[in-house]
Amino acid sequence: MSGMKTVLRPLAGAVMAAVATGGAYAADVTLKMHQFLPAQANVPAKILDVWADKIEAASDGRIKIDHFPSMQLGGTPPELMDQAIDGIADIVWTVVGYTPGRYPSTEVFELPFMVEDARAASCAYWNMFESGMEDGEFADVKILGTWVHGPGMFHTSEPVNTPADLQGMKIRGGSRLVNQLLELSGATPVGMPVPAVPEGLSKGVIDGTTIPWEVTTALKVPELVEFHTEFEGPALYTLTFVLAMNKGVYDGLDDDLKAIVDENSGLNFSVFAGGTQADADGPARQIAVDNGNEIITVTDTAEWASLVNPIYETWVADLAKKDIDGQALIDEAKSLMQGECKGATASM
Repeated sequence: MSGMKTVLRPLAGAVMAAVATGGAYAADVTLKMHQFLPAQANVPAKILDVWADKIEAASDGRIKIDHFPSMQLGGTPPELMDQAIDGIADIVWTVVGYTPGRYPSTEVFELPFMVEDARAASCAYWNMFESGMEDGEFADVKILGTWVHGPGMFHTSEPVNTPADLQGMKIRGGSRLVNQLLELSGATPVGMPVPAVPEGLSKGVIDGTTIPWEVTTALKVPELVEFHTEFEGPALYTLTFVLAMNKGVYDGLDDDLKAIVDENSGLNFSVFAGGTQADADGPARQIAVDNGNEIITVTDTAEWASLVNPIYETWVADLAKKDIDGQALIDEAKSLMQGECKGATASM
């Protein structure tokens, strides 16, 4: 972990030397990549497809990656991790919180008002994955990237200025910690994967949702609600993601192909992914502005923080039951985000 440069090198580069020179190859291996968003959404189009294209190009076509969006291989979003482990898909991208409590250490980045910069948090997440999660919680899968999105916020049918405004509102949450945050803030939490949000809003199953700006475009949320509540400073919450690969499939790759996958994954890719997702917030926000929606900005978060800060104590106690030092994870994440990961950048 020590000695990591703040400005990270581009992901492509000398790895081409690992590939035999000469003409283009027919694919030696075709990998199925599965995820839950439509193909045109920001993460598939600007992160996953970019990553896959780099792998294919660097391997001279010896690796081919077929992308299956919108759960086209079947199953539901909470099943994606098991699909990677069991080999139903070779590679998956998913929200870690869709399997509550299974990967508890990652939740340190979901704590309220914990994360201010997605790039710094994604950098810290990868460092902590390598030092403490890789051989523990994620031992049965090959993790290629770890990142968080930009600031999580409210998108609602009625204005939310204070926690009191959430009373009686049914709000979708994307993980167990977000649902705890909602409950402490006065809302009724409704757990559901993000693809179900448009139907939930249109049918009145939920009165609002917690998501970052960037995914509102694919879900057409500005057409379904009129109000958006964002927070200055550290984010109300973030969710954690992984790009995961079946371990046996990775282990079965030729060494030079493993090197290509490794070169285009890991720390640099994680920072690129988190940063790309956060950068998409601005254009998505502008769509809501152009639509005439009302955007509420909470500048004083003291009341909110006072209500939801008990999550920290509860979370540390929960992890202690699993012999995990939650406070140490909090301290490490903050140290990394404010120290060697501060200002981290990466590009593809």
